[in-house]
Amino acid sequence: MQPDETMQPSLASGQRIGLIAGNGRFPIIFADNAKRLGYTVSAVAHIGETAPELEQHVERIHWIKIGQFNKLINALKEDGVQQAVMLGGVSKTHVFTTVRPDFRALALASRLRIWKDDAILREIAAELEREGIQIRESTFGLTGILVEGGTLTKRGPTKKEWDDIHFGWDIAHDIGRLDIGQCVVIKDRVVVAVEAVEGTDETIRRGGTLGREGVVVVKRCKPQQDLRFDLPAVGPRTIETMEAVHASVLALEAGRTVLLDRDETLRRADQAGIAIVGLEKQ
Repeated sequence: MQPDETMQPSLASGQRIGLIAGNGRFPIIFADNAKRLGYTVSAVAHIGETAPELEQHVERIHWIKIGQFNKLINALKEDGVQQAVMLGGVSKTHVFTTVRPDFRALALASRLRIWKDDAILREIAAELEREGIQIRESTFGLTGILVEGGTLTKRGPTKKEWDDIHFGWDIAHDIGRLDIGQCVVIKDRVVVAVEAVEGTDETIRRGGTLGREGVVVVKRCKPQQDLRFDLPAVGPRTIETMEAVHASVLALEAGRTVLLDRDETLRRADQAGIAIVGLEKQ
């Protein structure tokens, strides 16, 4: 991945940017790229979700529990942050286990009419912006990290696999519209697994167990996707999971899916004989 030399002009080189970090590699990749471009990164990280190694990639870090919204805002304001990104997911299973909302989070929740991911994240962003902290798109300051259209690996899908891709593409659109998940697993034009709260990797494992060798994985944005939050992301771990269940194809939405550790991801896919393709939104 090459750094983007043309970050938004509203954020001058040397200025501080906030990073509200969830799980996965995306927060670390962003922090490293921002530093290469001369920006100072202040992170707010979530205990039990964010990788501890993020501490080594940012200038300042504040650890909070999920639901400590007032503490999150105060940490960013303390560091003089006026613009921030929200990167990495938070496991939905924590909603039922570890979330302990503070009074500010409870007040935010009381304003929600619909408890869906996008509605929650938009309300969080609106509250932050009322505090003078603008939330930028999750690809802010990065280039070469989004999936492009076409076949990305040495091997392309077979005709039979393309049939499953096209079938799964429409199914993934529908589950996204209903805010269920972003990923489906297909075998012989049959849906063998649909992503819900367990996340993509567990969906692939379940789909591979049920469909056995040769399942096709399709992952795409929700039709109503807000590009500030929760873009679909895949990386080496995705390929590792697919290889373990002998999945054959990974189909992704071009221009709206994050490809982490690109070289390693494609190398592993080629070694495993897995085809990766980017499809344009229609």
